[in-house]
Amino acid sequence: MCCLLVSYMSHDLLFANIRVGDIRIMVRRFFSAGPWFLGQIFSANLHVAYLALSPKMPIDPQIIRFTTKLESDISWVALANSITLTPGTITVDIREGEFFVHALDRKVAYDLNTGEMEDKIAHVFMEADHVYVQDVLDVSRIFGALK
Repeated sequence: MCCLLVSYMSHDLLFANIRVGDIRIMVRRFFSAGPWFLGQIFSANLHVAYLALSPKMPIDPQIIRFTTKLESDISWVALANSITLTPGTITVDIREGEFFVHALDRKVAYDLNTGEMEDKIAHVFMEADHVYVQDVLDVSRIFGALK
């Protein structure tokens, strides 16, 4: 109960630059993206288990660098944590929107470079560069209420 109370009272510290102003949309999107993230973690677990149990140990570790389109600090942290939670990847550093990630092999690096995880995080936090039709539908009722 205390955690919920403190979170409610201090939510504006973490989400200071919300463009839309409706935190309920973000919470709903967060929970709807959960199954996708769990699926990614499960499939990455299977891949890492294959790499570890394979007699040849076909690992090809590498540090990859990419620049994110995400804008806010909270979305950078969410992306970094999502990358680190996925087996086979670890976020090493973030510098001004540029991520440095250790990947266990090329498949893991390729999966990260597709940008799908970044798009999911952008959708949850309603980042400007990643606008979906669902974004417009979610906020249309808010703007309708302002008339």
